[in-house]
Amino acid sequence: MKQVVQNYKSGELALLDVPEPGCKPDGVLVRTAFSLISTGTELMKVSEAGMSMLGKARSRPDQVAKVVQSVAANGVPATYRKVMGKLDSYTPLGYSLCGVVEQVGAGIDDVKVGDLVACAGNEHALHAELNWVPKNLYVPVPDGVAPRHAAFGTVGSIALQGVRQGESRLGEVALVIGLGLIGQLVVQLLNASGVRVVGVDPDPARCELAERLGAAACGDPGSASVESAVAELTGGMGVDQVYLAAGGSSNQPVELAARLCRDRGRVVDIGKCRLDLPWNAYYEKELDVRFSRSYGPGRYDPEYELQGRDYPIGYVRWTERRNLACFLDLIARGRVDVEPLVSHVSGFEDAVETYRRLEEGELKAVAVLFRYAARAGGTPTEEAPGVTVPEVRRRPERSVPVRRTGTVRLAFVGAGTYASSMLLPHLARRGGVELATVVTTTALSAANAQRKFGFSEATTDLDAVLGDPAVDAVCVVTRHSSHAELTRRALLAGKAVFVEKPLALSEEELASVLAAVEESGNDRIQVGFNRRFAPLLREARERFGARSGPASLRYLVNAGRLDHGSWYLRQDTEGSRFAGEGGHFVDTASWLLGADPVSVYAVAPDGNEDLQIVLRYPDGSTATISYVTSGPSSFPKETLDLIADNKVLRLDDFVRAAVHDGRRRQWVGSRLPKARDKGQSAELAAFVKAVRTGGPMPVPLESLVATTTATLAVTTALASGVPVTLAGAR
Repeated sequence: MKQVVQNYKSGELALLDVPEPGCKPDGVLVRTAFSLISTGTELMKVSEAGMSMLGKARSRPDQVAKVVQSVAANGVPATYRKVMGKLDSYTPLGYSLCGVVEQVGAGIDDVKVGDLVACAGNEHALHAELNWVPKNLYVPVPDGVAPRHAAFGTVGSIALQGVRQGESRLGEVALVIGLGLIGQLVVQLLNASGVRVVGVDPDPARCELAERLGAAACGDPGSASVESAVAELTGGMGVDQVYLAAGGSSNQPVELAARLCRDRGRVVDIGKCRLDLPWNAYYEKELDVRFSRSYGPGRYDPEYELQGRDYPIGYVRWTERRNLACFLDLIARGRVDVEPLVSHVSGFEDAVETYRRLEEGELKAVAVLFRYAARAGGTPTEEAPGVTVPEVRRRPERSVPVRRTGTVRLAFVGAGTYASSMLLPHLARRGGVELATVVTTTALSAANAQRKFGFSEATTDLDAVLGDPAVDAVCVVTRHSSHAELTRRALLAGKAVFVEKPLALSEEELASVLAAVEESGNDRIQVGFNRRFAPLLREARERFGARSGPASLRYLVNAGRLDHGSWYLRQDTEGSRFAGEGGHFVDTASWLLGADPVSVYAVAPDGNEDLQIVLRYPDGSTATISYVTSGPSSFPKETLDLIADNKVLRLDDFVRAAVHDGRRRQWVGSRLPKARDKGQSAELAAFVKAVRTGGPMPVPLESLVATTTATLAVTTALASGVPVTLAGAR
């Protein structure tokens, strides 16, 4: 994976290839969507690295003191080797990001794979494609908060902790010195607390931005306008609190703080500025000087940050993690707006150039974000995506197609390889079914199907079939791009419809089918999701029994590579391969879990077509579908494991299944492999029965729509790099 690093000795910045971190217990592995550059802290570190050795020593006297101690204890040669070794090493940059949980470590139960989280920590929320983050340094992102905004979580916590240290109260007046990233956030937090704010910064643009974000007045530290504004707002008494959010070597901020603060006021240092306190000024007013330690209580405590030991809320109300969650909640409720602070968004691949432009002053910025590619050719979207599962609307009086004889008369539209090998052989020998008409685009293929399966008629005229009152149902088994339109026309013609998957290739196509249902009152649709009808899987599900808790389902689909020239590869007209057949696996998972998914997350490794898809369900269950094309053809195509309540259901390619209940393994059927039966015969029998009796269709239309929507959402999730919420899912 890629990570931004710096050599502190030479000052070199690099986007380095490093090994991916492992997922350890008590933490999660997070794939970064956006990370935030701290234009104060990070640029100061970058600038220091470019100094001479003497300049480095002058800027870090604390480190020089450690070196002196080491010389006394270990001697000059050993200390020199130690210092040079440390300086001549790559160090990471970054400490504030938002990303997607890719793996959950042991002991973690508050997030799941696919969840969007905000992360903190200069050792764990780095500018890197993957980060392992311990429990107390991440929080789930509230619904509606965009990933780019959630990436502000850590710096927001720093600002929030500073405001807490100031103990601001409703109606007070505060002075914020320094209107960079932290200062702008402090202004908004104080304003949201009912505190009037005066801002100070030499940059007119930053002063203007702070006023737009709620400051009562802002100005240059040397201007009379700042003192006038303070005098007017406080009746000449001075501000209640001063927040030092500035950096640099000037002592002006602390001197200004003493001059404009009221008697016994509070001065809070958040930034890293010079603090030569003028003794008389601070003594005479008895000013309370406080320091704000980073994100809040827990910072620098390894038991809290690394071991996940929380502080009791009764003793420590606002910890590091609770501050992080609080700041995201303020964004979600519109009390803080970070979007105006975003000066620039850079692709992560341009990280080194972005730092150069910032350091040289070419890029003037309050906040800069790195945007990470979700996969080859894709990047996260700017907003958290969501897809609405369409509502199925019916007429009050549902129109059931009328069967005119004791035999169900079927028309087939399409008679290609799948129809001829997997569907028509079952129907040709089934009693109570008449294969009335076959419709194909070429006369010869229709004639071949008529001869082989005994259709009464063969034609290329679809309109004639749809207008034939003697036809009870239409089976649509054509190429994917025509499914939705043919289904729509058959419904409007009053026919029951069996349509091979997929039902639709886009949300617009799905909407057109549902519009036909609403217009005609005809909801008699069955989609060819046959695996839920497979006898072996149905028996295994019955033996597994009911469950009391959430389940974890793992489904490996070894799809294999397609032959060159296959029409499945025509994505411009036939949609993606997963959009075409992925509904099979989504439907199977949903049927086994007894619900429709509420969110979809998907990733694809660089350089191939393999997909990893995570579905979440209302009761907390998850289904992971690994849809791979790079596996060997000698390996089974489909293997499935369902785990819940100390039980496991195992399916091996529809030829063998077993249920493990913690004590023993129960074979379903027998231990010997059976003939592979993926449920087409039982599926068709159920469809014919529903048409003949007028009873309910085998699968509710709402479920077919939810499966189709979830399948289509995979494309959105791949493009965005974050989970897609399925709004309205049951």
